[in-house]
Amino acid sequence: METCSCFSVVAAALCVLTVLWKLRQGHEAGYRTIAAAAGTSLFFIVSPALWGGVLLSCSLCLLCVTRRRSELLPVENRAVLITGCDSGFGHALAQRLGQVGVQVFAGVLDVNGAGAQRLRERGSENLQVLQLDVTDCSQVETVHSYICSQVGHTGLWGLVNNAGILLCPADAELHPLSACRHCVEVNFLAAVNMCQVFLPLLRRSRGRIVNMSSMAGEVPLPGFAAYGASKAALSVFSQVMRLELAQWGVSVALIQPAGFRTNIFGNSDDIARYRDELLSAVSSTAREDYGEAYISSLPVSLSRMSQQTPEDLSPVVDNLCDALLSVRPRHLYTPGQMGWLLPFLHRHCPTAAFDLIISRFPKLTDCEPAGLRRT
Repeated sequence: METCSCFSVVAAALCVLTVLWKLRQGHEAGYRTIAAAAGTSLFFIVSPALWGGVLLSCSLCLLCVTRRRSELLPVENRAVLITGCDSGFGHALAQRLGQVGVQVFAGVLDVNGAGAQRLRERGSENLQVLQLDVTDCSQVETVHSYICSQVGHTGLWGLVNNAGILLCPADAELHPLSACRHCVEVNFLAAVNMCQVFLPLLRRSRGRIVNMSSMAGEVPLPGFAAYGASKAALSVFSQVMRLELAQWGVSVALIQPAGFRTNIFGNSDDIARYRDELLSAVSSTAREDYGEAYISSLPVSLSRMSQQTPEDLSPVVDNLCDALLSVRPRHLYTPGQMGWLLPFLHRHCPTAAFDLIISRFPKLTDCEPAGLRRT
């Protein structure tokens, strides 16, 4: 009986700690009720002397989390550079920050494109649209010189490395090496260069770096070898930078979202181009083993994934704003469905169990490789 009671106490405590952890990760909606229920369960299974202290501690933790979320820095004299503002998270963040009074430098891949034009029309007087291909060192230097002339001795408060590409999900064996290089160049090396170029301005203000990673950078997802590897590199780089820059008063946060519907999935023209690239780059042996039907079906998965992901980008934008303006920002944010659960399972489940979980997820395509059909 005593063993059963101890087990119940441990189980309830783990429940409360899990809920508090989720609260700290930014999943407030609905979990305060669960936390209250879990705390109340301790009332029935722990001695009065103990449950009172536990409930008090939980209440204080919840209060601290709620209080922390409400403490934001003033926006006056704070300037933020955001890359990849043509669409998606960067576009939405630039608008949000501009509306609340932050001076925003919105870097876009095409300064004459539709996304840049929408920012000019819907943005505020605090928002400036700048031509910035993050893989073009000359454009990075031009933007750096311009921002230096604008912020003066105040420095740059925030750098958001949001620009990124997904390309075509495919078996790792089928990924063209040129596509892998391009993924690493945009998603990782460009962010490294941006940090190195703009850190003197960030040190001046004791500001913040926010890097956009992905759940695929922590969780191995079939079809996302190149993309996940590039984001994993960015994640490790960010963690090291967080430790190194703490002595300078510069904080580094990592946003690790699950899937959201943005332009990263491309359009019909991109899908056709990806199919041609895969078929032209694959070896003759791999073409025979996988089959042209299977290889050609892979790019179509982008349309399916886009339709299955939520359109509401506010969870990610909210986290980005918190990372930039909270008095006590977190080092990791995991917005989106499964954004915290899959990494949690990957870290704590036995490999065989996790592999079984992943195998139950929808596959990229309903078509099977030709070699597997023959067997």
